Amino acid sequence: MTSITDRFIKYIKFDTQSDPNTGLTPSTPGQMIFSQALIEELKEIGLQDVDLDDNGYVMATLPSNIDEDTPVVGFIAHVDTSPDFSGKNVSPNIVENYDGGEIELDAENNIVLKPSEFPELKNYVGQTIITTDGKTLLGADDKAGVTAIVSAMEYLIKHPEIKHGKIRVGFTPDEEIGEGADLFDVKKFGADFAYTIDGGEIGELEFENFNAALAKVVAHGRNVHPGYARNKMRNSIRIANQLVAMLPRHETPEHSDGYEGFYHLMSFNGDVEKTEMQFIIRDFKKDRFEDRKKEMEHLVNKVNKEFGSGTMELEIKDQYYNMRQKIEPVMHIVDLAEQAMKDVGVEPNIKPIRGGTDGARLAYMGLPTPNIFAGGHNFHGRFEFLPVPSMQKAMEVVLQISQLVPSVKKS
Repeated sequence: MTSITDRFIKYIKFDTQSDPNTGLTPSTPGQMIFSQALIEELKEIGLQDVDLDDNGYVMATLPSNIDEDTPVVGFIAHVDTSPDFSGKNVSPNIVENYDGGEIELDAENNIVLKPSEFPELKNYVGQTIITTDGKTLLGADDKAGVTAIVSAMEYLIKHPEIKHGKIRVGFTPDEEIGEGADLFDVKKFGADFAYTIDGGEIGELEFENFNAALAKVVAHGRNVHPGYARNKMRNSIRIANQLVAMLPRHETPEHSDGYEGFYHLMSFNGDVEKTEMQFIIRDFKKDRFEDRKKEMEHLVNKVNKEFGSGTMELEIKDQYYNMRQKIEPVMHIVDLAEQAMKDVGVEPNIKPIRGGTDGARLAYMGLPTPNIFAGGHNFHGRFEFLPVPSMQKAMEVVLQISQLVPSVKKS
């Protein structure tokens, strides 16, 4: 078998950043290149019905090796990495037997991974940790998940004495830009339920997530020579800043945790004539989510009342919803994952996802899909790191779920 570390490092060498601006699926060619390599590997290890469609979705089957009619379980991960930080020319740093101290990532630019800033590092003393070189993200989100699934399938094929029902695996593009489930064919996938292996630290098990919306705001101004601007100029930058200042100061990602929602200003670009902003709006409770969208509309209307109709335009688009509503009727699939974790020596940490996964969308498409840890930390940036034993445990959880599924009655 390919070692789990070697497989992961091979995967992160592919540049698969997604891009929200291309309008394509997959949004970038690197994702398709990786998926093409992936299907060859899936065929090589012995999976069946290996398929890559024109939109970059990979599906494959591990047939049942028992006579019983059991539920079909699916395991899903995404191939893209975040557009927030470079995923090109990833050069991982392998730290064996981590001693608990600071890890120098980039000496030239004095970039250091410090336990004083990331105290969770102390949980992995003595373990092998994979970090970045300080210049790119790592790609554990979600190539650690892809690695865990492929490695688990290879192990089951190599060990036919382990009994399991039919298993489907799926790898999606563009999850990081909220489009991973857009063209996912649930009927073709054919699973009764599934799990995304797309969580963070070891033990995470999640079946509820944010309700999410994207808000695009455009402020229109009027440019006049500043020496003659009195009562004539309208500076769109200042108008846009007025909207930002009216939003609740502490209802932001950096001031919230647990079940608290937020408004997050993601981008702000403009000049005197025109300024464009993008916000994401998040909340777990549907009523609070709707209230946040209404508040954004109210504040934009307030700006327009002061500066004139049409000064500010707002477009709000829902992205995904809290999957809890769809998972609660089938909570036995969460219980199954919890038992699998305990069986392999992992303490389950059931918590809400302060974000979203493909599973959030898939649950509303008829495929209930809780989320399981893949093991990484500090996603989407240069301080991302992955303890190898955590990824190994994610693989073991996939193996154990596969063995427990036949105990579930087929509905």
